[in-house]
Amino acid sequence: MQKKRVAIQGIRASFHEEAAFKFFGTDIETIECDSFKQTCEVLKNKKSDFVVMAIENSIAGSLLPNYTLLREYNFTIVGEVYLAIQLHLLALPGVKFKEVKYVQSHPIAIRQCSDFFDEFPHLQVIESSDTAACAKKIREENLTDTVAIANLLAAKLYDLQVMERRIESNKKNFTRFLILADKPIESSEANKGSLSFQVGNSVGSLAEVLNIFSEHKINLSKIQSMPVLGKRNEYNFYVDIEWKNQLDYDLAIRKVLKHTINFTIMGEYLKNDKV
Repeated sequence: MQKKRVAIQGIRASFHEEAAFKFFGTDIETIECDSFKQTCEVLKNKKSDFVVMAIENSIAGSLLPNYTLLREYNFTIVGEVYLAIQLHLLALPGVKFKEVKYVQSHPIAIRQCSDFFDEFPHLQVIESSDTAACAKKIREENLTDTVAIANLLAAKLYDLQVMERRIESNKKNFTRFLILADKPIESSEANKGSLSFQVGNSVGSLAEVLNIFSEHKINLSKIQSMPVLGKRNEYNFYVDIEWKNQLDYDLAIRKVLKHTINFTIMGEYLKNDKV
């Protein structure tokens, strides 16, 4: 049986691969991509079966450019996975902390470890495009004066020692990832959906839609707005909703259709929010 091919932004042992492993298990073929747009191109060209795409972080907020990609490529959201972001200081085996001069990582990871850097101001911070790539570079270039901020997957893959564990400032940091496919996957267990739509520019137009969900016991777990390109005061609304009764959901969708423009069900899937 052929392994599932999963496109990720970044390289092996990145948080995207960790999220892919958490959702699919480790018996997959990871396809490394330089950008989120490239992951979408890989799926579009049928060189992968799925994409794992970060969509929000509990500290950094929503990844707005990725909402644009979801709209552009019109893929189906078939699942989600939440990953606790645990950041560790990784070095070549045998390196002592007093020998370290440089710290490399992704800018967001660096910002999430601000308390650690306040404690050790002599360390020179170097930004990079990927946490795992920094770990890989230390191994390949045999850097004894440099450490990386990355996850335990990177430590294992590139045979690095964990010099300091859990250096992130906020220990309850998590990222939500979406699982994308080029066509829907039927699921009788679906209890969460992602929708996008526009509403008329009149008083109460958005409230009408939200009230329909409320009346039918549909929980609105997220709402995100993005300007419609080239149109002043017009917005696409992206909402995540959850339901317990399929009939309530079906009725709500039928009613919402009458109050919205460019309504799209981006995906119906099983809620999966355990960190």
